[in-house]
Amino acid sequence: MYSLQDRCVAKMCTGHCSRSVGMALIPVAIVCMLANALLLFPDLKYQYLTENHVTKEAMWCSGIWASGLLVLVAARGFTTQYEKKGCCYFTAEVLRKLGYTCLAILAAGLCFVVSGTGLIQGPLCLHNSTDGLQWGRPLKPIKTGEKPYLYTPERWASACVEPRGVVMWNMVLFSVLMAASGLELIFCILHLLAPLLEFMCGPKFCNNKVQMFTKSLPFEGGKKKPLYRTANLKMLG
Repeated sequence: MYSLQDRCVAKMCTGHCSRSVGMALIPVAIVCMLANALLLFPDLKYQYLTENHVTKEAMWCSGIWASGLLVLVAARGFTTQYEKKGCCYFTAEVLRKLGYTCLAILAAGLCFVVSGTGLIQGPLCLHNSTDGLQWGRPLKPIKTGEKPYLYTPERWASACVEPRGVVMWNMVLFSVLMAASGLELIFCILHLLAPLLEFMCGPKFCNNKVQMFTKSLPFEGGKKKPLYRTANLKMLG
């Protein structure tokens, strides 16, 4: 059975890391939610949403529920500490951190992939085609190896008739979503190391006590003579 002091030292070592990551994830998750919300309203007009003329990757709202709400749930789990005794509670605490970290990694990873797809495929807009004006994605790559529209800025202005400026609107906001969800991934992957090390090393992880064990000489006169006394040395932080 581990002592209360051992558990406290281990919690202090990884607790600061968890709280720091949790606090850092909160503003990034809010940025993801705002960026995805703006993607639903090109030109800040609601009729495109009601008429279903919004890019499908934006309609999936992965920035709101995945890298937004789910990451906020994980961030709350990182910043919450439960003070309970016993080895079983210690193991449960480590597994709880692992679960929240894996949840945040999956959510941020999903948003990163969806945002990248929306950025590459281009926006949904009203454009000139061989059949006249129609809604579609004129900048979507058709042939394998075709140069993406991201590297041909001369096509941006003439690609869409309506909404005006939707190409730049989607590019900026999907790029923000990719950057924010990528940052969440980095934070969570780094944070994954703390509960893993804590789980493998046990409650004495990060404990800087040095224990000198007692050695004894052979019996002399029915008594043992201690060669060294037990000492607890604490390293200065």
